[in-house]
Amino acid sequence: MNPSSKPAVITFVAGLGLLIPAAIGLLPSGVPTVLSPFPALTVIPALLFSDLHLVYVAVMVPMLLFFAWNPQLFRGEARVPKRSYVLLLIAAALSIFDFVISWKWGLHYQGARYTKEVCLVNILWVGFLGFAFARSWEGTSSFRFNLFLHWMLFAWLAWYAFPWLGELI
Repeated sequence: MNPSSKPAVITFVAGLGLLIPAAIGLLPSGVPTVLSPFPALTVIPALLFSDLHLVYVAVMVPMLLFFAWNPQLFRGEARVPKRSYVLLLIAAALSIFDFVISWKWGLHYQGARYTKEVCLVNILWVGFLGFAFARSWEGTSSFRFNLFLHWMLFAWLAWYAFPWLGELI
C-alpha cells in the first residue's frame, strides 16, 4: 500500500469507519437490543477473546476482513470482484436459514418486537445490497461505488447480520 495514494487513504479511513457499526452492534448493552443485536461476526470473536479480557478486539474483525477481502480498493479498483456477489448471496441465504432456525428462540428469549424488528432491518439491508450489487453488475462501476458497496456489505455483517436470537451465555 502506497500511503500517499488517495484511494489507499480513502480505503483505510473507510475501513476504520467499520469500527463504528461493529462497536454499536456489540458493545452498548449487555443484552441484544434492536440497535445492538450482537451480530455473529463480532460476538463469536468476543466470546473467544473473553478469557483473555480482549472483548474489545472483536470490533476490529470486520475492519480486518474488509481490508483482506478486497485489497484492490487500496489501488482504486472500480470493478466489483465476482467473489463479492457470491459472498452477498451466501450471506443472505445463510441469514434466511439463521432466522428460520432461530426464530422460535428469538421470540422466547428476546421477544416478538426485537425478533421482528431485527429481521426487518436485515431484510431491508439485504434488499438494498442486492439492488446496489445488481446495479454494479449491469453497468460500469467506479472506485467510490465499489468502496461504498463493500463498506455497506461489511457494515451489515458487522452490525446486523446473524443477530443473537436465543438464550444468552
